[in-house]
Amino acid sequence: MRQMNRKILSKIFLSTIYLSTFTFGGGYVIVTLLKKKFVDELHWIDQQEMLDLVAIAQSSPGAIAVNGAIVVGYKLAGLPGVFCAVLGAVIPPFVILTVISFCYNAFKNNHMIQAMLNGMTAGVGAVILSVVYDMGSDVVKQKDPLLLLLMAASFVAAYFYHVNVIYIILAAALAGICRTIIRKLRNEA
Repeated sequence: MRQMNRKILSKIFLSTIYLSTFTFGGGYVIVTLLKKKFVDELHWIDQQEMLDLVAIAQSSPGAIAVNGAIVVGYKLAGLPGVFCAVLGAVIPPFVILTVISFCYNAFKNNHMIQAMLNGMTAGVGAVILSVVYDMGSDVVKQKDPLLLLLMAASFVAAYFYHVNVIYIILAAALAGICRTIIRKLRNEA
């Protein structure tokens, strides 16, 4: 059992350090990569669990990449999994930002660096679009009218009316709580 636990912990650490090293563009990019690694490749988590874990990570304060690593690490191996996942998620940005901060003056006016960053911006947009498609198609596949309504209303509120994301998350959470309470009351009756 101990050997298996070490194997899982090392796999969590190595996976999150790898993903964090090559994830550019913010936390939502790592969500797709976490899904590909832990759902599609390793089959440690199923699709619905991943959506639930992402929802928890999004609704918690802090960086989504670290929050995502925390919830995945905890799901897979408890507190030792959290520790390994957080270390793996935090070390690469810490090292990269430390190095970049020492070289900032050389980078800020370098046209090659600027061109590289512009290219990365386009790639990050595509990855974020992929996350939206993956998560949205999973909601659509459930054919749940409330979830579809929440998804559409959230999009309209954020995109057209510029409603703060915090209010959208709180409203969706409230809708989920109300739905759960109503279902529980119906089952008891």
